[in-house]
Amino acid sequence: MQNEKALSPKATKSLLAVVSLLLVCAIIVQILFWTGVLKRRTQPSSPQQSASGEAVGSLSREGYTLEQVVVLSRHNIRAPLSGSGSALDKLTPHKWFDWSSNPSELSLRGGVLETEMGQYFRKWLESEGLFPENYHPEGESVRIYANSKQRTIATARYFTSGLLPTSPTSIETHVEFDKMDPVFTPQLTFVSPEYNAAAEEQMRELIKANDAKLEKAYRLLTEVIDMKDSEAWKDGSATEFKTGDTELILNELAEPGMKGSLKTACSVTDALVLQYYEQADPVKAAFGHELTAEQWRQLSEIKDIYGDVLFTAPLVSVNVAHPLLEEIEKEFKAGGREFTFLCGHDSNVGSVLAALGAQEYKLPGSIEKTPIGCKLVFSRWSDASGKKFISLDMVYQTVEQLRSTQLLDIAVHPAIVGMRFSGLNANGAGLYEENDFMNLLRRSIEAYDLLIDEYALQPAA
Repeated sequence: MQNEKALSPKATKSLLAVVSLLLVCAIIVQILFWTGVLKRRTQPSSPQQSASGEAVGSLSREGYTLEQVVVLSRHNIRAPLSGSGSALDKLTPHKWFDWSSNPSELSLRGGVLETEMGQYFRKWLESEGLFPENYHPEGESVRIYANSKQRTIATARYFTSGLLPTSPTSIETHVEFDKMDPVFTPQLTFVSPEYNAAAEEQMRELIKANDAKLEKAYRLLTEVIDMKDSEAWKDGSATEFKTGDTELILNELAEPGMKGSLKTACSVTDALVLQYYEQADPVKAAFGHELTAEQWRQLSEIKDIYGDVLFTAPLVSVNVAHPLLEEIEKEFKAGGREFTFLCGHDSNVGSVLAALGAQEYKLPGSIEKTPIGCKLVFSRWSDASGKKFISLDMVYQTVEQLRSTQLLDIAVHPAIVGMRFSGLNANGAGLYEENDFMNLLRRSIEAYDLLIDEYALQPAA
């Protein structure tokens, strides 16, 4: 230290002048941010690279002003629906992951991930000027509404802690704890013999179209869980997964259901994929097997196909998604509403997209079609002339982000993919004219009444 030379008085004075100038500039810029003259736009509208190297889009739209956001969210990482001693234990000789939460409940990792997602949305909304820093919403400007299951309430709570960390915002629920709220229950509120027959035909077409994928995925699943060494295999209660044994169940005021190999395989795959997200060692997560990203995606297809069959057939989706579609429309019409968070399940996300007629999409960095913790983000924008537009984007954490619990902000953000719809044209910024999109939403809601008119049970001739 004795060999270091001290700055001369002249150099010290110059350095202090430069530091002072930089400090003044920083204060001026901050004042401009506070007054709304400038907006933080560190996230460009063109595709950029995520931390995992995947090309992603942006929630921001350069040249447009954000006016309102409605988010439909799937809960984040939870423990499997069945716990110790269930049929899952008998289908493999291996021990499942020891979860930090009870069956079906949000895990600690899920809470951390959701807090990070909330922080990202806070940073984005601040950058767009919709939220001031340290926002304390007043009146009805912000609404947080969750299904009454533990995993959805907890997801909403963690998300809000990241979104509004200094505000005592409450979580809205409508039914008794651990019961399913009708708004979030993907149930059939109308059935008839004619309707059931037509809906089942569409559902079976989805199964048939995916038979080849299921056969490959079933073989892989059997190998990964070493099912032929399991207790169930040895006592004869489990046999090979088959593609032709699905029995569909359509009852009024109940979710569409099924029996057979697809349902059983879905339960196992669900637990396996959740274990992969939660378990630090991917080989341990796969019970000692080294799986590629493509093999994990192949296993997840079992779960995706199961969900598609039950909730995305045209006649089914407009039935089960009807309450949520009405809720989304109501939020857009709520005067003074700035931000809405609706927290439900993958069946909600899938059925809403299907009812709206969303085109097929690919999600870089994900192994699921409706990723755990994903958000459908409906945003209302205006241009310089005051013309209104709507965007709809899927926002989700990639597998790498889920497994590493990567911190998120504007620069390092979740993956974002814009949703596209048949018969609806987006402009260069990926925006739909508000009237066009709201008319699409209204038609999707009215499709439920048309369904009843067409398939209502007619008196015998």
